[in-house]
Amino acid sequence: EEEEKPENPYADPNYPDLEFVNYDDPGYVVDQGIVGDEFFPTDAEAKSAEERAAAVDADGDGEGEGDVEAQIEEMREDRRRKNDEYQFETYHERVLKNGDEEYRGEWTLYRTSTFLPSEDGAGAGAAADENGLPRLVKARKTLRVVSSGRKIAVETDSDFRVDGERIVHEETVARSPSSEEEGTAPTTDEELFVAEILSNKYWPDRMSSGDFRGPQGIMCVGNAYTICDAVPLSADGDDDGDDDEHEHEQHEGPFAEYRAEVGIQYKRMRMRVKLDYRAKEEDNEDEDEDDDGPSSVHPPLYLRSMAVCRETTERWPRHEEGRTDVDDATSARLFGPPGAPGGLYDPPPVVGDDDEQAGRYMMVDLEGGATLLFPHRMEQDPGAFGGNGWVTSLDWTPGRIRYQVDRKVMGGYGIKGLRSLELSEVQGQDASEYRPNDGGEDMRQ
Repeated sequence: EEEEKPENPYADPNYPDLEFVNYDDPGYVVDQGIVGDEFFPTDAEAKSAEERAAAVDADGDGEGEGDVEAQIEEMREDRRRKNDEYQFETYHERVLKNGDEEYRGEWTLYRTSTFLPSEDGAGAGAAADENGLPRLVKARKTLRVVSSGRKIAVETDSDFRVDGERIVHEETVARSPSSEEEGTAPTTDEELFVAEILSNKYWPDRMSSGDFRGPQGIMCVGNAYTICDAVPLSADGDDDGDDDEHEHEQHEGPFAEYRAEVGIQYKRMRMRVKLDYRAKEEDNEDEDEDDDGPSSVHPPLYLRSMAVCRETTERWPRHEEGRTDVDDATSARLFGPPGAPGGLYDPPPVVGDDDEQAGRYMMVDLEGGATLLFPHRMEQDPGAFGGNGWVTSLDWTPGRIRYQVDRKVMGGYGIKGLRSLELSEVQGQDASEYRPNDGGEDMRQ
């Protein structure tokens, strides 16, 4: 008699043969890129390895058990490398259009009051709203930026093809002939802010296939993607310059700077959001004591700036009277009424929770029918909030399909590492009918 299988609470009765995995299960680590042995061999592969090891052990050299482990690890690494290659090629093909096209975009820039001096002279961060959340201060002008990426060849001794390739990104401001000469030094506060935005990097200088593993915080799924980069906090507080070349390769915090980008693309359009977090330079010991928060050993990361990038290929995205290089058909989809219908389609469980961590989040409606949920402050203390991670969600309906991408990262020192990148797709006209109502825990949705 067959052993009765335990009931799967995530199974859909209409599709009994499909397996549904609870990715929120803290015990689930397969394919997550967060442990050393995330890929397990099949039964046939494991059996074959054991048989080969038994043959070796029969010769009396005593190396059978170690040989099994080595071969299994080799299989796992081979699968990791194949997944690295797939992610690398998919990002280059879908996000960067094989390096053959440029995105022309209009960037809307925001600064947070956390790093702005208050009007009453009480210091930076004193000006917050009635809920204690930082205010988002919108820049007066938008930026027109041309963005692209391409592959370059590098020297390597590896036989693995993509080890000899890297992806480099480029973002440059498009200047009209009547604008001031390029190279003019910024002078005003807003000019300095724009210069800072353009100097920020949200990716490794030379992105490799290995960067698409979880610890780097880079991944793509469907037509959504995320990239990340961070600057580690110096142990002695001094920048001696010895590790400048490798500072962005460090995947474990604490970090002094943390930048992440999440985006959704649809046909010729793309909407992405850049989030720049910084640790405050001042010690602020009194504030930490009042908030019962982490010490300066692992300072919190506060949102410093945000850029909302609305882009199209071939033409500029916003309609303007008399211009012929503007894509009129996409203007409404990128610059229409703000906010996703009804808010986020599938709010993460953190939304609505009556706890302190929920108070670290903000939600804003963006032009073009999009909604963004993001943390305005992230703790790096490994013990904060029970080690819970953080999530950034972007909801956008550029056409017939409504998309929501959720970027979930680890907590504590592992804040740079991705726990998962999840993409929800639903017919836009049916979204209200099939909206999840279980607090984000029904994996069938």
